[in-house]
Amino acid sequence: MKVKGKIIMITGGGNGLGRELVLNLLHKGSKVVALDINKTALEEIRQLAGKDADSLMTIETDITDGSKIEDAAKKISNKFKAIDGVINNAGIIQPFRKVNDLDANTINRVFEINFMGTLNIIKVFLPYLLERSEAHIVNISSMGGFLPVAGQAIYGASKAAVKILSEALTSELSETNIGVTTVFPGAMLTNIKANSGLGADAGAGPEGHSKDAAFSPAKAAEMITDAIEHNKPRLYIGKDAKFMNILYKLNPGMATHWIYSKINHKM
Repeated sequence: MKVKGKIIMITGGGNGLGRELVLNLLHKGSKVVALDINKTALEEIRQLAGKDADSLMTIETDITDGSKIEDAAKKISNKFKAIDGVINNAGIIQPFRKVNDLDANTINRVFEINFMGTLNIIKVFLPYLLERSEAHIVNISSMGGFLPVAGQAIYGASKAAVKILSEALTSELSETNIGVTTVFPGAMLTNIKANSGLGADAGAGPEGHSKDAAFSPAKAAEMITDAIEHNKPRLYIGKDAKFMNILYKLNPGMATHWIYSKINHKM
């Protein structure tokens, strides 16, 4: 699906990768809707959009609330008369702790946002997408969604759930007008820790342990846009994600041990 002229909605559109996706798609001629729970971030992305701001719609909402998502979809449809694409980008990480040290509220919050939020968006927006001659869904999983990382078990489990949901959708929608791309980012230089309510000592997350290995969100956004236009079913972003995908398939035990040796001091 070529993105020029299409109406594409992005969750978590005010920060990090979501922000870069908004700007990238606007630059390529899309009409973009940015959903975010952070009102200030939405105001900032509108300023950053500059001359493209007329093609940008921002909606402050909570993706864990199905009724609010339904309201958002109606607003988008009323304004643009159609919805052509959905990018499920919003997500949070967990504190770098073992399962035994995590409280129930933290566990539930990670799953509510990362998995149920993604599912809410899909359930509400899918009927709109099915009405289009062509449409696309992008679901952002994680390197932690296919590779177990000690200290990030719940985050990884939530992203593994996104992976399976997304790949099942690829199969279920294979005879429809909708393409589906599952994205597995490695380390990226974003502010996901701050957006997750975590301090600077929370660890680097499952996608990396060094800023030296981190990938540019702007470059990642460009790759995701290209994946939409070429209907790629899977996209691995960064050398770390690509390498660990191969290593984990060849030798799961070695891959898991190698990751543990890099991050065990953080728990």
